[in-house]
Amino acid sequence: MTAGPTQAGVFVHPHGLCDSSDVGVGTRVWAFAHVLAGAVVGRDCNICGCAFVEGGAVLGDRVTVKNGTLVCAGVTCEDEVFLGPNVLFTNDLRPRAANRKAPSELVGTTVRRGATLGAGAVVICGVEVGEYAFAAAGAVIAGDVPAHAFMTGNPARRTGWACRCGGRLTRDLRCPACADRYRPGPRGYGLCLDGVASPLHFADQQSASTSDAAR
Repeated sequence: MTAGPTQAGVFVHPHGLCDSSDVGVGTRVWAFAHVLAGAVVGRDCNICGCAFVEGGAVLGDRVTVKNGTLVCAGVTCEDEVFLGPNVLFTNDLRPRAANRKAPSELVGTTVRRGATLGAGAVVICGVEVGEYAFAAAGAVIAGDVPAHAFMTGNPARRTGWACRCGGRLTRDLRCPACADRYRPGPRGYGLCLDGVASPLHFADQQSASTSDAAR
């Protein structure tokens, strides 16, 4: 049965649970998935069976959350992020059963627009996964991931670059699948589509860092 004040235009399977009142039109919550009160879910998301989205998690528009994935409090996924089956986020670097932490003490994680986390990937909290980055199945993300980086292993390391379409880039940063071309972005960012300026969020971060250093 469904639970909570689900809005019109949101599909909840008879065996799914949606306690959040902040879910966008066109989103689907499938059997045995559970979206807790306080979660923010955008439009046209697909939350598959046995996925669990905690209060305090934020999903943008058109996010896919595949079966068995845990999106915990403090995680923000921007638009068009793909979370494969059994992806696991964390939000506490030093968990103890006896230590009850307030929401403000949890460690956040941000997954930028268009990124993919493959089946069984684990994300250690406190990191940022860059736009259109691609983590292979089973990767353990323990540090920031540059935009368009292709990450593999435990701990995950960059072993290539990924196009917006999901294809692997050649050594000269071209995509054989769609012919897009890329160039190195600002230091610490990753790749940018050739002819496109650096994303605003990165420019804002750099500006803030410069201002802090000047104080």
